[in-house]
Amino acid sequence: MAVASCVAASPKMADSRAVSPTYRAPAYGAPAYQLVIPVPPPTPRPVSAPQALSTNIAALGRSFNGRVGIAVRSIDGGWSVQSNGDILLPQQSVSKLWVAMTVLDFRDAGKLRLEDPVTVKREDLTLFHQPIAALIKGDGYETTIGALLQRALTMSDNTANDRLLRYVGGPKAVRAFILRKQLGDIRFGPGERLLQSGTAGLAWKPEYAFGNAFTRARASLPQSDRIAAFERYVTDPPDGAAPMAIAGALVKLKKGELLSASSTDYLISTMQSSKTGKMRLRGAVPEGWSFGHKTGTGQDLAGRTAGYNDVGLLTAPDGKSYALAVMIGDTLKSIPERQALMQAVVAAVVVNHH
Repeated sequence: MAVASCVAASPKMADSRAVSPTYRAPAYGAPAYQLVIPVPPPTPRPVSAPQALSTNIAALGRSFNGRVGIAVRSIDGGWSVQSNGDILLPQQSVSKLWVAMTVLDFRDAGKLRLEDPVTVKREDLTLFHQPIAALIKGDGYETTIGALLQRALTMSDNTANDRLLRYVGGPKAVRAFILRKQLGDIRFGPGERLLQSGTAGLAWKPEYAFGNAFTRARASLPQSDRIAAFERYVTDPPDGAAPMAIAGALVKLKKGELLSASSTDYLISTMQSSKTGKMRLRGAVPEGWSFGHKTGTGQDLAGRTAGYNDVGLLTAPDGKSYALAVMIGDTLKSIPERQALMQAVVAAVVVNHH
C-alpha cells in the first residue's frame, strides 16, 4: 500500500521563499498626509530686577514706621520689585485716575467729547480741596468735560472729579471699567462725600459742603467714635488698592492697552502737568527725566494720616519707563519723613537704571 507523505515546509524553506528573486513587495505610494509637529519657540529668559534695587526697596519699606506699600514695575524690562505691594491701602485722590480713565474710555467709544459743555452747581460741591467752588455763581459755573478733567487731575479738585463721576454714571461705571480692563486689586469707593464722611464717623448731609460745617460736625463727635471710624477705614478701605495693581495699571496705560492712542497721550501729558505733590515722588526726579503722577491725601486724626500717596510714570532720557506707587496707609511720621521715603524710592530707581 502506497503511503503518501506530507512534508511541512521548514523554516529554512520559508525563509528562502521570502527572499526569492521572484518576490515583490507591494507598492503603497507616498503617504496621503504629513504630520507636522510644531516646535515651540524657546521661552524667553525672564529679566531679573536689579538686585540692589530690590534690596533697597525692601529696606525702605521695612524701616518706615507706618503701614506702607511700595511697587516699582519696569515697563521695558518687564520686572518688578515691591515691599508690601499686595496689601490694600487707602487711595484717596489717587482714585481720580480711574474716573479720568473711565471718562476717556467713554470718549473713545464716542459717548462724549472733551468739548462737551457741563454745568457745575452749588449742589455739586463736595468736601475739602475744591478750588472750583469760588467760580460757582448764581445758576452755576459753565465749563467743559476737558476742563473738569484738567482740574481733577492737576489740581485734585474734588468737586470737579465728583461731577465727572456722576456724568459717566457714578461709581458703578468706574468699577465696571476696572473690571473690564482687568486692573486687579483696585477698589473704587462711593464718591468723595460718602467716603470722607464715613471716615470721620458721620452720615453725609448736604450742608456739610458749605463753609466749615463738616469740620464742626466732625469735631463735635466723641473722640472714641472718630477713632473707631478711622480704624475701620484704614483696616478695610472702601477705596483700597494694592500698590502692585496700581503700578500694573500704569504699565497698561503706558503701553496703550487701556485707551486709544490720543486718549493715552492726553492722560499722560495731563499727569505730567500736575501741580500737586511737588516734594513727593517728583521731588527726586532728576533733570532730563519726565514724570507724570497723581497724589492722594486722607484725613488726619491725632497725628495719624489715613492715606498719603503718590503714583506715576517715570521716564528716563533714553525713553525707558517705570511705573511707581508709594502708598502710606496709616502713619504717625511727619510730612517731611513721608516725602523723604517717596524721594528715596525715585532715587533708588534712577541709580539702578541701565
